[in-house]
Amino acid sequence: MDTTISQKHPKGLYVLFFAEMWERFSYYGMRAILLMYLIDQVRGGLALSVAEGSAIYGLYTASVYLLSLPGGWIADNILGQKKSIFYGGIVIMIGHIILAIPSTNALFFTGLAVVALGTGLLKPNISSIVGELYPEGGARRDAAFSIFYIGINLGSFLGMLIVGYLGQKVNWHYGFGAAAVGMFFGLLVFKFAGDKYLRGLGMPPAKKVGDTAAASANGREKMLGYGLVALLVVFLSVLQLTGYINVTSAQGLAQAMGVIIVSVALVYFFYILLAGGLSPVEKKRVGVLIIFFFTAALFWSGFEQAGTTFQIFAERHTFRTIGNFEFPSSWFQNFNPLFIVTLAPVVAALWIFLAQRNINPPIPVKFAIGLLLLASGFFIMRFAAEEALSGQLVSPAFLAVTYLLHTIGELCLSPVGLSSFTKLAPKRYVSQLMGIWFVAASLGNLISGLFASNFDEENVAQMPHLFNQVFLVTGGLALLLLVFYKPIKKWMGGIE
Repeated sequence: MDTTISQKHPKGLYVLFFAEMWERFSYYGMRAILLMYLIDQVRGGLALSVAEGSAIYGLYTASVYLLSLPGGWIADNILGQKKSIFYGGIVIMIGHIILAIPSTNALFFTGLAVVALGTGLLKPNISSIVGELYPEGGARRDAAFSIFYIGINLGSFLGMLIVGYLGQKVNWHYGFGAAAVGMFFGLLVFKFAGDKYLRGLGMPPAKKVGDTAAASANGREKMLGYGLVALLVVFLSVLQLTGYINVTSAQGLAQAMGVIIVSVALVYFFYILLAGGLSPVEKKRVGVLIIFFFTAALFWSGFEQAGTTFQIFAERHTFRTIGNFEFPSSWFQNFNPLFIVTLAPVVAALWIFLAQRNINPPIPVKFAIGLLLLASGFFIMRFAAEEALSGQLVSPAFLAVTYLLHTIGELCLSPVGLSSFTKLAPKRYVSQLMGIWFVAASLGNLISGLFASNFDEENVAQMPHLFNQVFLVTGGLALLLLVFYKPIKKWMGGIE
């Protein structure tokens, strides 16, 4: 038996567990009520249309993850991961405090922007330190990320329970304020326990002592980088001038953001492949990360319907009364973290059990399983939507079973994806490529918001068709991964 698998996990993992738990309390708690606040016309919300509110929701959640890319660069090149996490947490807390102040729409959107900036600085770097705790890699690292994932989802469960209730039943801004309190607790845990159990990890980069040749190579890399950025700006400007994208409305800006995210990701991958000084083996591994990036983006575009179409479906078409108490529709989103906390230890133990017997599925196969489970959930929601067309409220069991399937799919893809990016990324690009992993989530969240813009009262009859589309696309990609998993595994160069 591999002794590295049977060893206990370091205490630093649990420091990161609790710090991430409170950060996710603030993020998912606020996210659970965000769309309802944007479209609320009765209790002091912003009274936007579903289309506009969904687009803004998608822009915000996409920005949170898109900003992980510069957040990773700042950690790799300036602050180090540990300082980036701490400063990012402070910025997040300030953003939630701004959101808690009843004021103008401009101040509210400023608060959203501040939270997005802070999350971009924190999110990729805390995952990078988890990877640093397990330099040996292997199934033990995968198991560690599954444990870490429990912290993420325990925080989201508590956040959606508390913030969701305060926001939907008491006052929207009380909910936003509770998210700030959660982030404050996360900062306390990370600062005081992290100094003891994360000593020597996530430190600022050492000063480089370069020779003439290295300086020349670095200059060429910078010139190529500047040239690629210039081409990207020209490309996007042409799209705007020709009317292909339109940034003058929320929906148009969201569509433009989708083009921007894909373009930025491709330019970044192109840059490190050409000018990153990678060996042939490293280039193949980056190629695998490109495949995983687009696979994850598609997965999150379906999974993140939890905050958009599923949220609207729960609010308008699902029976949610127990006795005389009508529980908030945001509580349906708690099925996911509840299932995660329950099932993540089982899945983590399963990967180790299979690895000990040399039958652990390759990473591409785990991604494919995740997509198949996601597709199955949308297949069920198609029938729920057909029943809702009769005008009757449908059973909450439809959403419960869908969330169960999606949760198991998430456990097959997300912790494994986090782990694989830390393993496959060239060491000097780890935080930046962790940022790219979260950019995939950014793209998925954005697509989710745009998809939900078709999900209003004027298009109720389209619900079964919309859910069936997601079923077909995600199921089709899963089958492609299963067909081509062997060459993908070969490009991974022996990393499991």
